Amino acid sequence: MPVAISVKLTMNSIVSAARDQVSSDLAGEVVILNLAAGVYHGLQEVGARAWQLIQSPRAVSQIRQGLMAEYEVEADRCERDLLEFLEDLAAHGLLEVHARRPA
Repeated sequence: MPVAISVKLTMNSIVSAARDQVSSDLAGEVVILNLAAGVYHGLQEVGARAWQLIQSPRAVSQIRQGLMAEYEVEADRCERDLLEFLEDLAAHGLLEVHARRPA
């Protein structure tokens, strides 16, 4: 059974969806299957949009910028909630953290 990984992210962290998963968009929501653990995860509208944004590696600050352009939210709250969300994805094996932007 996979071990939960605790990750501390910053706005400069480069993240992407883990390779060991499959996901499907269902009317604005996303269902993700962690292939290693055999566990499904569901994301609602804002989480689903963030998930779309991490399909290719990008800085957390770019994800925040994208979400703020689409949703009416204060920058501090968006940053705090986004970091918590991404750390939760990482803990469930659904997020890869890159040392730097992949070539």
